[in-house]
Amino acid sequence: MSTTRRLETITVPALAATVRLSDLPHHYFGTIASRKGLKKAIDKGLVTVNGRVAYSGDHISGGETIERFEAMQQQSPILELKVKVLYEDEHLAVVCKPAGLEVSGNRKWTLQHALAFNLTASSQPDALPRPEPVHRIDHPTTGAVLVGKTVAAVMALNRLFETRAVTKTYHAICIGHMPTCGEMITPVDDKPSSASFTVLSCLASTKYGGLNLLCLHPHTGRRHQLRKQLAEMGNPILGDREYGIEGRIMTGNGLYLHASSLRFTHPVTNGEMTVKADLPKKFLKLFPDLESGTLMRID
Repeated sequence: MSTTRRLETITVPALAATVRLSDLPHHYFGTIASRKGLKKAIDKGLVTVNGRVAYSGDHISGGETIERFEAMQQQSPILELKVKVLYEDEHLAVVCKPAGLEVSGNRKWTLQHALAFNLTASSQPDALPRPEPVHRIDHPTTGAVLVGKTVAAVMALNRLFETRAVTKTYHAICIGHMPTCGEMITPVDDKPSSASFTVLSCLASTKYGGLNLLCLHPHTGRRHQLRKQLAEMGNPILGDREYGIEGRIMTGNGLYLHASSLRFTHPVTNGEMTVKADLPKKFLKLFPDLESGTLMRID
């Protein structure tokens, strides 16, 4: 395994009955956060049993030495793009993603490739070669993205998202008349989805049938969830070319959707963290009271 790095070695304790390797409780491992993660590592050939590459169907009865490896991929070029760092320590960071940038992917022009240019390398023993974002926001959406700088931090932060222990707050400007608050529970891609919203301010607009400044809290994390659910209500986000109403799509200023805060428990210090990302100037042009912060409700 010349292109891999060993992450951990465990000895399986005595078991009451033989189990398949893929059914082994994932909590035996310090670097695998879920059963799905264990199977993925096995399928990629990154797990060995007693020195040989393991398979999901291998029988484990206790006493086996299991090693977990990490693929060492060729380093991609660093994107020298300046982004705003909202918070940073040895374990994690929160950065503000600009519009028009994918969080990650095969292209060079991604937030992930810009992180090493903006963040200080961790000095922890399990430091990652490069920081990694632990969740995504849409390509046209701006705002806060949580980043892990060590193996342990990435695993812990992933668990927080899996258990919905991260509170996400968004702000958006939507078109049309709508109730002052409510819950959106329409399925997204045939999956249960929910989010709550509060209208903070309204602006008269003949062209758009009114503009509404919203504070939103998604309770699930489906792809394009807020955009789809608001469009389903008849109140698409201003500038949404994909889900907007024909003839009422603002062009030239992008999507008016911003990930404005993340609240979570720090996985190392156990301190409660709330990290905020200031709203883009285009929001302030439509709702000047935002400049003083009087409308910024982040619960």
